[in-house]
Amino acid sequence: MKSYSISYILFPILLVAFLVESAGAAEGEKDGVYIVYMGAATGSSKNGHAQLLSSVLKRRKNALVQSYEHGISGFAARLSAAEAQSIAKNPGVVSVFPDPVYQLHTTRSWDFLKYGTDIVIDSRPHSDSNSSSAEYVAIIGILDTGISPESESFSGKDLGPIPSRWNGTCGDAHDFCNGKIIGARSYNSPDDDDEGLDNAPRDTIGHGTHVASTAAGSMVTDASYYGLATGNAKGGSPGSRIAMYRVCTRYGCQGSSILAAFSDAIKDGVDILSLSLGSPASYMFDYKEDPIAIGAFHAVENGITVVCSGGNDGPSEETVTNVAPWILTVAATTIDRKFESNVVLQGKKVIKGEAINFADIGTSPIHPLIYGKSAKKTDATESEARNCNPDSMDGEMIKGKIVLCDNDDNSYTIHDKEDEVQSLGGIGLVLVDDKTSGVASNYNEFPLTVISSKDAPAILSYLNSTKNPVATILPSTVVSQYKPAPTIAYFSSRGPSSLSRNILKAKPPDIAAPGVDILAAWMANDTEVTLKGKESPKFNIISGTSMSCPHVSGMAAVIKSQYPSWSPSAIKSAIMSTASQINNMKAPITAGLGAIATAYDYGAGEISTSEALQPGLVYETTTIDYLNFLCCHGYNTSTIEVISKYVPDGFTCPKESSVDMISNINYPSIAVFNLTGKQSKSITRTLTNIAGDGNSTYSLTIEATSGLTITVSPTSLQFTKNNQKLSYQVTFSPTVPTLLKDVFGSIIWTNKKIKVRTPFVASSR
Repeated sequence: MKSYSISYILFPILLVAFLVESAGAAEGEKDGVYIVYMGAATGSSKNGHAQLLSSVLKRRKNALVQSYEHGISGFAARLSAAEAQSIAKNPGVVSVFPDPVYQLHTTRSWDFLKYGTDIVIDSRPHSDSNSSSAEYVAIIGILDTGISPESESFSGKDLGPIPSRWNGTCGDAHDFCNGKIIGARSYNSPDDDDEGLDNAPRDTIGHGTHVASTAAGSMVTDASYYGLATGNAKGGSPGSRIAMYRVCTRYGCQGSSILAAFSDAIKDGVDILSLSLGSPASYMFDYKEDPIAIGAFHAVENGITVVCSGGNDGPSEETVTNVAPWILTVAATTIDRKFESNVVLQGKKVIKGEAINFADIGTSPIHPLIYGKSAKKTDATESEARNCNPDSMDGEMIKGKIVLCDNDDNSYTIHDKEDEVQSLGGIGLVLVDDKTSGVASNYNEFPLTVISSKDAPAILSYLNSTKNPVATILPSTVVSQYKPAPTIAYFSSRGPSSLSRNILKAKPPDIAAPGVDILAAWMANDTEVTLKGKESPKFNIISGTSMSCPHVSGMAAVIKSQYPSWSPSAIKSAIMSTASQINNMKAPITAGLGAIATAYDYGAGEISTSEALQPGLVYETTTIDYLNFLCCHGYNTSTIEVISKYVPDGFTCPKESSVDMISNINYPSIAVFNLTGKQSKSITRTLTNIAGDGNSTYSLTIEATSGLTITVSPTSLQFTKNNQKLSYQVTFSPTVPTLLKDVFGSIIWTNKKIKVRTPFVASSR
């Protein structure tokens, strides 16, 4: 039976399709589906949109794939490469680009966020109850694989009326809507001609159901995955309503569908949009050719907070995706729960392992144990055999044994090794792998566990000490209140952004949240995760930044419910400036093999479910900030006037706009690059007082390492009324000719009750 890895589901042909479509079309050599982006939906753009679309349809009746009319102007159509190039020359067209295919970025988690790292506990009713105590009920739109409405997590009981401002629909799926789920739309990919389930918002993959219940699921008692992780399962904002936009199929998530969902969501009236998907780290698009960045820009223009996963391509730097500054990008961390599956050797020596399995080979070490290298075929290399790669081991030597395998060559996945051992008749697998430490993948009934390299010598020594080594692998048990937690998940993509270094988007750029071994609702009748002789599980445990994203979406909905007038940038600032950098041992959060995490790993830190509701001060990133950001990326004023419907009269791009000027955008973090020699750089930030107590004075603290002198002026901020704005300037001055490594730190403003933290990074790169 197949198992689920960190990336969750990559769709076998998705990545190939993504690479082929993007590369081929980028060269202008491929006919296919193109997205024609015409900026914001305004009166003038609608006329141009209609005329251009009419001319396309005259040439080919079935050309139209999607039309975008709400918030976004444009369409997706089947075009030749020559047609695409011709349309791109039309006035009012911002960009024409091939339709990309994105991939999914694949529960005690909420209790851990509440009690694991926060000193002050907020136990307000809206945090734990299905009924919202606030008058404003937030609506979370989710772009994903669909939803399973029959799950208990989506019960509409005791939720009250649907918000009157809601303009959405369930389309033909009337049985989906129940008071909790209030909207359900589906979008076919351009080549999808099926009339079956793929045309409905029903989840046939499981991912969307898991994500939706994590963000806004109703309380379900005694939830578990076959007895593992038993407890109460609930979303971050149980009182919020859900609108599902099914944009992903088994073949991936089509860019044209994603943009259509953004357009519909703007019209429907959602408050939060949650996207647990994105492009591979190896393919970064310009913002005007990225459907997620485009859709998010227009959603934010219309007051919608957009939360996206940062990707699963870590731990290398510059792998984070969904990096546009108007997106709240999320990294993944562990929680204080661990799934142990230990190895027992002769003499009852126990080697700790980590995995989810329901092994049934006994607790006594009676099964023969062999190292993969010892079963090497004559035509295989030693490295291939010890890594248990396909066709590298002698089946007669493997049959009936537990096999010890390394995992250090990256040639094959863990599941390839699992399949190889099983196909040769092996009865278990002990994998040596430090990279996956802290993450328990699901291997169902097969006895597979993962141990660390520091524990491997004990097994190798035992193998060399006896002619008949024996062992067993125990089924998984749960270790609660595990320390340290949180830690950075190894797979979580890291910063800085390769597109926008001078916006500190690190790890999943802005914030980190639980994304490892998360228990949440699952689709019914999924044979892939069903144990033999058992009913299909109602919940499943999976990992990925896909799982961390809805944690933040849920928290954003809680904030929106309490403060409905807050802008997307105020909500983002509240979440970022109140984040924690400390684990449950009161020590710095770590990454990798115990190294202290930095902003490249977790952005501002781990999300707080209590402090974010009382941030005191916020950074309001304005429309002008975003327009200047586009200027600094080389967009001219005329193009920006088409992209945004809120360009002020007389707006022009600053003279000599460059990427270095991006640092001055009023963002809740600061990044300064190209800092060399005796050159100093000054950055300005503006804070808005939203504490509600009028008079308040904030004093300054600076946290930084050596190599840099940091001065801030003024050193105190005295607010005299609510909504007052005050600015300060930060000057970064190197004390050495070249910074040998990037310098991380923070600027902290505090009035003794509230602490507002702004992370920064300075670099000579």
